[in-house]
Amino acid sequence: MQITQIRNATLRIDFGGTRFLVDPYLADKGTYEGFEASVDPAQPNPRADVRNPTAELGVPMAQILDVDAVIVTHTHADHWDEAAVRLVPRHLPLFVQNEADAATIRGQGFEDVRVLDDSSVFLGVTLTRTSGQHGSDEAHKLMGDVMGVLLRHPDEKRLYVAGDTVWNDHVEGNLAEHAPQVVVVNAGDARIVGLGAIIMGVDDVKKVCEAAPDATVIASHMEAVNHAELTRDALRTDAEKRGYARNLLIPADGETISL
Repeated sequence: MQITQIRNATLRIDFGGTRFLVDPYLADKGTYEGFEASVDPAQPNPRADVRNPTAELGVPMAQILDVDAVIVTHTHADHWDEAAVRLVPRHLPLFVQNEADAATIRGQGFEDVRVLDDSSVFLGVTLTRTSGQHGSDEAHKLMGDVMGVLLRHPDEKRLYVAGDTVWNDHVEGNLAEHAPQVVVVNAGDARIVGLGAIIMGVDDVKKVCEAAPDATVIASHMEAVNHAELTRDALRTDAEKRGYARNLLIPADGETISL
């Protein structure tokens, strides 16, 4: 397989001879207002005035869109943005987590929107929806449902893309049940003031690396949105200091990992 880190949680995954685009966030740098990212009027997000995306796309658009299908783990604006709605070809199959997201994307004019289940097969690749939670129980009430996805093919290692989740029983259970050999985690430690982290930070990534010591863990969703606090350098430093760097890869935008 080849996994290209495009920007934020946007990945191009070449797997079993099939090309997938995950969570397309395709606008130019600075197109959108920053996320307010606070539920406490007395404590505004100090980076709320930083515009999103905070980084340029790391891959040419023609390469990003040269895929067989799209996976949208949820429809938050940094995973499925206005530019994606405009640029992704309407005929491409799109896999989503539930009927609500399917209805949203069908309403945007897309012709082939499919809800993932436990045995979706596309061009020989088995796609399985996995569970996660976008922060604490309290945060979940605001953030809504999310999914991850497990990809399997006879000629490939098992790949688990965890999606927008913190470390919790969902992730621990997915690792135990599916024994993935490659795990992609969203690791930018994005936070909402008053609710805390809504994706993984250093402690969460460490737990994933320790729970799956024989897997390659890839850190994504970093340095691209205003409410994400963890940098690649800081994660790398922590991993080296606390002993979980051995099975952790932290790709730059535009970098392709072959496994």
